[in-house]
Amino acid sequence: MKKRIFSGMRPTGRLHLGNYLGALKNWARLQDDYQCTYCVVDWHALTTGYEDTAGLKNKVEEMVLDWLAAGLDPKKSVLFVQSSVKQHAELHLLLSMVTPLGWLERVPTYKQQLRELSGRDIATYGFLGYPVLQAADILAHKAEYVPVGEDQVPHVELTREIVRRFNHFFGNVFPEPEALLAEVKLLPGIDGRKMSKSYGNEISMTASSEEIRDKVQRMVTDPARIHVKDPGHPDVCIVYKFYEAVASEMATGVAEECSKAGIGCVRCKSRLVDLLDQMIEPLRKRRDEYARNPDMVRQILEEGAKKARKTAEAVVAEAREAIGLWR
Repeated sequence: MKKRIFSGMRPTGRLHLGNYLGALKNWARLQDDYQCTYCVVDWHALTTGYEDTAGLKNKVEEMVLDWLAAGLDPKKSVLFVQSSVKQHAELHLLLSMVTPLGWLERVPTYKQQLRELSGRDIATYGFLGYPVLQAADILAHKAEYVPVGEDQVPHVELTREIVRRFNHFFGNVFPEPEALLAEVKLLPGIDGRKMSKSYGNEISMTASSEEIRDKVQRMVTDPARIHVKDPGHPDVCIVYKFYEAVASEMATGVAEECSKAGIGCVRCKSRLVDLLDQMIEPLRKRRDEYARNPDMVRQILEEGAKKARKTAEAVVAEAREAIGLWR
């Protein structure tokens, strides 16, 4: 049988190219070799955004459309919304009973987000305990691999520690999942900062041709290159970083042309516009097809929830039996 994979993403609405190249493109590729389960983790969204949930359902729908546009296939993968499978919550409760408080307080992203979100009230049980909920998400499907970037490896390691402690007390119930590291192509925003909707520097994953052209024209290039005949420095140019991430086979040639003043910034940007438009066109087309049929999308999530629920029910029943809870 194929090895099992689980991964999830907080619902943030429409996704950008950084999300696609950093995660979704890899998720789609994994479908052919693994038994994949992908979850919209809407409960996780509450850990830092519980005070404003007015647009949460819409964000779920928009993000799922982008998942489908990226090539996630409900015939190959289980796609569902976390809150539709209540067994995740029960397993979270059971795992929380054996997770030491100190383990959660030393999670690197916990301390980092406390600093970054210092102006918001996130000193809550839910925020402190979200790594346990994350572990429950993974273990409810007995996933053997979790595709993550390097910054998320500590979360997978914490899940492994929780598994070892649970199994020590109650028997060999859960496998220890492993982080599945992929080559993540980091895509900066058009201003050089991290690509983020909050900065307004993103390019949508299914951007229109007009949006692509507008965003690329606003990209920061080599500030020292005043004239077309001046040699450029690709390593400081945002346009070049996009070539590296999107078309690495072209990047070397672009760097050589730029450094020898063989191509100007306007022409270089024009090429990138065409390149991005060609890459995005099939994503845009798939998204439009699903967006025209919202009932189909809801059915995909309902069917995915049924499959996920069946798996999670069996896993939670096994955990309850191991603990010795009343049936």
